[in-house]
Amino acid sequence: MKKEECFYLGKIVRKYSFKGELLAKLDTDEPEMYTNLESVFVDFNPNLVPFFMESSQLHKSTLLRFKLEDVDTEEDADDLIGADLYLPLDMLPKLEGDKFYFHEVIGFTAIDENFGEIGVIKSINDTTSQAIFEIDRNGKEILVPMIDDFIKKLDRTQKTILLQVPDGLIDLYL
Repeated sequence: MKKEECFYLGKIVRKYSFKGELLAKLDTDEPEMYTNLESVFVDFNPNLVPFFMESSQLHKSTLLRFKLEDVDTEEDADDLIGADLYLPLDMLPKLEGDKFYFHEVIGFTAIDENFGEIGVIKSINDTTSQAIFEIDRNGKEILVPMIDDFIKKLDRTQKTILLQVPDGLIDLYL
């Protein structure tokens, strides 16, 4: 399994017990969706390594407490602390309407209600306080903040996203 075929679930933050149990901080608004996993991929020494889950439950409502098969000691658990957890993309719940996952809109055409076709979304920068569409317009990069009020319509079949950005924003980049 390659990282491109997976989504980031969270990070192993610490041990829970001397029997190899671990705690993970999940990157989700609904951690309860991930309490009955059969397996998980661990980013370990540049590979995604599959592990089967023996047990899992929520811990203090925000952390996932879990036990992996063949991780039976504190030493085994120590090796996994700080590792990222991944699941296959097909395990993501389907979103409806104008809600979308970041990876889902890469390659979509961005269209502004006033300006017209802006270009193709090449990536989403979520390292800033506000996530940003990075749009390619004939070799020029146009940055548009991902603000709910700017997103008017998402069309999955046509692979377009209709935006309404403030006048002049797109012209700044041209």
